[in-house]
Amino acid sequence: MPVKRMQQLGEVRSVIREQFDYGMKRKQEIGEDKVFDFSIGNPSVPPPPEVTAELVRLLTEADPLSLHGYTPATGDRAVREAVAAQINAVHGTAFKAENLYMTVGAAASLSAVLSALVDREEEVVLLAPYFPEYTVFVQTAGGVPVVVPCCEADFQPDFEKLAESITEKTRAIIINSPNNPSGAVLSEDTLRKIAALLTEKSAKYGKTIYLISDEPYRELVYDGVTVPFVTPFYPATVVCYSYSKSLSLPGERIGYVLVPSEMPDFAAVYAAVCGAGRALGYVCAPSLFQKILPYCGTLTADRAVYARNRELLYNSLTAMGYTAVRPDGAFYLFVKAMEEDANAFCEKARKHELLLVPSDDFGIKGYVRIAYCVDTALIERALPAFEALAKEYQHG
Repeated sequence: MPVKRMQQLGEVRSVIREQFDYGMKRKQEIGEDKVFDFSIGNPSVPPPPEVTAELVRLLTEADPLSLHGYTPATGDRAVREAVAAQINAVHGTAFKAENLYMTVGAAASLSAVLSALVDREEEVVLLAPYFPEYTVFVQTAGGVPVVVPCCEADFQPDFEKLAESITEKTRAIIINSPNNPSGAVLSEDTLRKIAALLTEKSAKYGKTIYLISDEPYRELVYDGVTVPFVTPFYPATVVCYSYSKSLSLPGERIGYVLVPSEMPDFAAVYAAVCGAGRALGYVCAPSLFQKILPYCGTLTADRAVYARNRELLYNSLTAMGYTAVRPDGAFYLFVKAMEEDANAFCEKARKHELLLVPSDDFGIKGYVRIAYCVDTALIERALPAFEALAKEYQHG
């Protein structure tokens, strides 16, 4: 017999994937233009043209054996040096190749870091709303997720509840800014308070409590908002990054773990990340896509489409009577469901061919996530359906 928990993970898809798969089937039945699929965070803009140009150059000019062969498990050294230099140029830091471990995207970064830092039955605090797979990653590492709801007015942490949640069993807190699903960006003041709280609690319990910063949406912000770089606020921070969203390369799976030299027991922590990657079978990050980073790592795909979609969707839905906190980043709108049960609300939305994601798996009830990384024309076609759904509740 297989391991029961793994069987269950294979049999029960995430609610995001379930909606996405339903949408694919529904499009075949009634036509793609009649289904309004806002389920999955799959970038809808192409990678920067420089990415394609560099891929063509590498494939036609580089040594194939080097291009497609193994790199060191930590990643190609020249790539890590280039990525460190890029981070330093943007954030005024002083990282080196030795601070970086190249990974198969942010999911692999999180899995490796949690396996490296969290022992059996230790607790990991998740600030709700959070990406649903966090619970899978934490439990697979042997840890116990502890959910702490944020303040719903702005989705910044509720520090009273956060302080109460940190105990002698706490090993780490995961933050995600800009946030999936709310689009909230953690402010400098918030980061200072988190750092002060973790410093206090680490001293109280006589151990390091780690801050794990999940940053796949770092560059996707609007209206001049900036995302503070976390490591200067708290030395025991590990950054998990992916180029999936910034370069529109979600299927290529390329990212990194960043362990600052200021980290307590830096050498041991970095070695543990490498060991976790080995134990999890991450032989090395994709060689080809490592090698584009020295030339393309600081680029971003065209964010103008996302900015336009955010304005159109937020303004239109709030005018119809929906309630949402205006997102500062990422490409999701987190909307209050028009009834207490978000799953029931999403079922009613399906009758209008609207595919939304209920918030229960994000650690909070009563909301739906709308991914606006879609063609603007899809939003325009969907607006009458959103209006019809709202009227069911307003006049029902």
